[in-house]
This record gives sequence, C-alpha cells and structure tokens, in this order.
Amino acid sequence: MPSIASKRKLRSSATTPLPTTASPPTRKSPRRCTAATPNSVTTVVRKILTDENHIESCELESKSVRSRWNPKDGEQLRMVKEVLHLSTAPSTMVCREEEQNVVLGFCKGCVEHEKAGSLYICGCPGTGKSLSMEKVKVNLRNWAIEGGFSVPEVLSVNCTSMSNTTDIFTKILGLHKTLGKKDSGTPLKQLQNLYSHKSPTTNMILIVADELDYLITKDRAVLHDLFMLTTFPFSRCILIGVANAIDLADRFLPRLTALNCKPSVVTFRAYTKDQILRILEERLNELPYIVFQHQALELCARKVAAASGDMRNALSICRSAIEMLEVEIRDSACNLNTLEEKSSSEQNLPTAPDFVKKQEFDMVRIDHMALALSKTYRSPVVDTIQSLPHHQQIILCSSMKHFRGLKKDSNLGELYKSYAGICKSSLIPPAGIMEFSNMCRVLNDQGLIKLGQSRDDKLRRVTPKVDEGDITFALQGIRFFRNCLQ
Repeated sequence: MPSIASKRKLRSSATTPLPTTASPPTRKSPRRCTAATPNSVTTVVRKILTDENHIESCELESKSVRSRWNPKDGEQLRMVKEVLHLSTAPSTMVCREEEQNVVLGFCKGCVEHEKAGSLYICGCPGTGKSLSMEKVKVNLRNWAIEGGFSVPEVLSVNCTSMSNTTDIFTKILGLHKTLGKKDSGTPLKQLQNLYSHKSPTTNMILIVADELDYLITKDRAVLHDLFMLTTFPFSRCILIGVANAIDLADRFLPRLTALNCKPSVVTFRAYTKDQILRILEERLNELPYIVFQHQALELCARKVAAASGDMRNALSICRSAIEMLEVEIRDSACNLNTLEEKSSSEQNLPTAPDFVKKQEFDMVRIDHMALALSKTYRSPVVDTIQSLPHHQQIILCSSMKHFRGLKKDSNLGELYKSYAGICKSSLIPPAGIMEFSNMCRVLNDQGLIKLGQSRDDKLRRVTPKVDEGDITFALQGIRFFRNCLQ
C-alpha cells in the first residue's frame, strides 16, 4: 500500500505540466475575458481607443485625398471666395434644424386645417433667420405636393424696400385671384372684406415679412392691421414676421394681445463657437481642397461667438484672411525678384536659396486669421497702443509681465526694473528713471495705466488699466514683442 507521501508525490507530479517550449502561452477565451477581473476593463478600453484611432486614421486618409489648394490659381481663388460669400446659399444648412422644424410644423398645421395664423421670429443679425425661411418655403411646397394639399401662394416682402408701408397690403391683394366685381376702397379694406366672407376658390397665402422692425418705427398701425388680417373668420393668411430686435416682441406684443392677434414667438439664438465652426467647415467641405488650418477656423469661430455670434462676420473675416494670404504671396514674390536682381547684378552674392524659390503658400494660417480679426474687431485701445512710441510700448509690455499673476499694483521703481530687464535682454538701451517716469505720466493721461500720488517718483503706485489681451493683440505683429509677450 503506498504511503501518504508517495500519494502526494504522485498527485503533484500528475498536475505538473510538461516543460515544452513549442506550446503557445495559454489565453483566456473572449467570454472569460469579459467576465474577469478589473484588468478586463483595461482591455476593453484599449480596444475602444484602438478603434477610435483607426477611425481617426481613416478620416485623415480621406482628408489627404483632397488636393492642395493653389491660391495663385485665379479660378480656385474665385471658387473659395464664392463659397464663403454671404449671397451663396449653402447646399446643406446646419445648426438651425430645430427652429426650422418649429416654423415648418406651424405652417403645415395652417395649410392642413385651412386656418390662418401668425408667427413672429426674432434674433440677432446673422443668426440664420432669412436663410431658414427660404428653406421652410421650399420644404412646405414639397410637403404640400406630396400630401395632395393645395400649394400655398408665397409672398416675401422686405419691409425696408417699400416706399410706403401700406404697399404690403397691395402686394397681398395682388395674390388673390378673385372673381366677380371688384370692391372699392383701400387695399386694406378690400382684404378685410375678402376675409370676412367665404371664398373656397382662394388658396392659402404664406407671407414672410422680413425686417419687421421697420414697421415699428415708421407706422405701428400698419403692423397691427397686418397681424389682424389673420383674425378674420375666412382669412387665408399665414403671416411670418422676421425682425432682428430681441425686445421687439415686448414692445408690440401687448398691443397685439389686446387685439386678439398675438403671434407665436420663435427665437433664433446667437451662434455658439461650435456652431460657427461647423457651418464654416460645411461650406468649405464643398471644395475639393483644404484651404484653412483648423486652428485658424477655431480662432475665427471663438472670436466671433464671443463678440456677436453673427455668422456674416465670420464669413467676412474668412474672406479677409484669404486676402492676407494674397498680400503675403505678392510680398514674397517681390522680395524674391529683388533678391534675384541683386544676385545677378553682383556676381559675388549667392542666388536665392532653393527653399525660398520653392516656398508654397497653400493654406490660410492662424496668423492670417489674427490679422483679419484685428481689422474687424479693432478697438480704440488697440489703436492707441499701436500708435505709441517704441519705449512706451515696452513699458506696457513690461507692466503686463510684471502684473501677471496675483499682483494688482506695484510701485514705479519695481516697474522700472522690469522695463530695464526687457531692454537689456533685447540689447536696447533703457531710458533713465526720470524719462521713464515722464513716459508713465503720458500712459496715465491716456488711461493705459494709473499712477498714484507720492513725493518720490519711485514710490508712486502703478495699477494696470488695460486688459492683457488688448496688449497682446496690439503688439503681436511686431517681431520684437513676440518673445516678450510669452
């Protein structure tokens, strides 16, 4: 009978695997991996990241298929500017789907039930109101044809284009193909009489009155009469008023409420940074080549969204950035020709380097966009800083670096040390303390810094009065200040 030790020995030897070098390492099945310890979560995350990297690489490959843009080609330049022009309607309108669906649903309900109604659309300029109305008119017509409804007549009126505000009633009356005798009286009286009696032969009429602010300032009675046309028992009007002023509804809606013709209100908010960036990219994706650096478009979207959210400004700034690239190309060509003329006239001078000759300007960079933004959003403070003498600009630059952080004020002596340090590091002779004090008085008079009172100039308190962003924006184009501003 074998002993207990031998049994243990036999059992342990039976479970010990054979040392084979050719066998692959054991791996868990996929099912066991997903139900395993927290290490399995890491495996899943790695797989997700790998899939995302694969998708990103595929997107980069698809972008690389697009050919390079040649800004020296006049036809390509024309196509780019046309895509970014305000009058060019994009093939797909994004970021206003929700508002369009609300307006389109309202119009569908009026047509389907043959019932008049009014809608008031408000929003800041450049938020897509007029463009959305064009899209709504097309979609409403297609829906009516597909659903077997009578296609409504459409009247688009820009209120500022009318010499007389009452002309809008004449235009509405012209859409009605009424039979029988003509009524006497003004166009408004004829419309009121027409909508007071049943007229089954008349189709619905969609009236889009743009720039409705004009009626508020010129003739408020016309505005009230216009909205009251939708309250008559047999009215066929679908009235949509479009205005830029957000507070316009508060100014005239109470009166319309009293007249029992209060319209529904749809507000178009200002575009956000992400929305502006998406709209720009959608427009530029129609081109077979890449025109802008992504960072340049982001800078434009961020600045416009912070300033106004006006998409028209974003398009104008992008076109201006392209013009900055054109100027750079012309300047580079002139410099290259000058260099070649000098090298040909003086045999000892080397010719222009190959990298200068082969230099390509195939993309609008972030510095072009910064220059275009400075032209659009140039503030009086920026103009003042740029017109200062060189040493006063250095004082502002040194004050910006000196007060960066938690410091709210300092004295003139400490600021002078910062100023002298920047001058010495740039190999520029600094001004003396008396001249420095006089220059600080000039900056104080212009409101760029604030100086306190003291018998000793070095002990006078100094407080910055200009935002750091304005100083950076004003001096970023000067090569000397690029290192100082960092």
